Amino acid sequence: MIEIGHKSDVKLVIDGKRLDGRSSNELREVDMKIGVINRATGSALVRFGNTVAIAAVHGPRELFPRFLQQSEAGILRVRYNMAPFSVDDRKSPGPDRRSTEISKVIRSALEEVIFLEEFPKATIDVFVEILQADGSTRVTAINAASLALASAGIPMRDLVSACSVGKIDNQLIVDLNGKEDNFGETDMALAMQGGRKNVTLLQMDGVLTNVEFEKLLGFAKENCLKIYELQKKTLKEAYKRD
Repeated sequence: MIEIGHKSDVKLVIDGKRLDGRSSNELREVDMKIGVINRATGSALVRFGNTVAIAAVHGPRELFPRFLQQSEAGILRVRYNMAPFSVDDRKSPGPDRRSTEISKVIRSALEEVIFLEEFPKATIDVFVEILQADGSTRVTAINAASLALASAGIPMRDLVSACSVGKIDNQLIVDLNGKEDNFGETDMALAMQGGRKNVTLLQMDGVLTNVEFEKLLGFAKENCLKIYELQKKTLKEAYKRD
């Protein structure tokens, strides 16, 4: 466990309710769409409250330069980026240390569910852009990227679903918004294969007791399954229209 300076005098729970009116184990309003970018092989838009991520998949396609190719399997490349207008204070355009780190985290959460062995010497490229940021951007990005891969027809063992959980004002919660992310005591990100129940990502900042950790882990898995059902519903409805 890691202790960091998240604590603040900001009151995040008032009369048993969070600042946005939610209960402790309640997701924000969720919206999911696929096929939002015509020029991509597959694409998706996912919104959790005021956090909006759009993902585009290109490939599989031959990887250049050739010295990067792997003869046994293809590779997955992920680029996560926050648009300059996604936050209140304009963000400098281009990659930074945080976006590079989250790109690697997303790739790690996704690559084991993709049958990369079917695409030797090829690459599958995933681009995720955060259009609006209000907390939990990495898990929103993972959900969008997973949907975009499915919409691109990439062979996958399962969909990957992700959510955030944490601790604010001594209360355990799910789906952190921006203020809860910035001023809470602990935040945790979890991604899992919805059908297989295999965890593909677990990151935590802050301090929890063993009991609190187990409870938050249960919250995270429970809500990942809800998100998994929404992902499946989004795909089924899109194919019905086609």
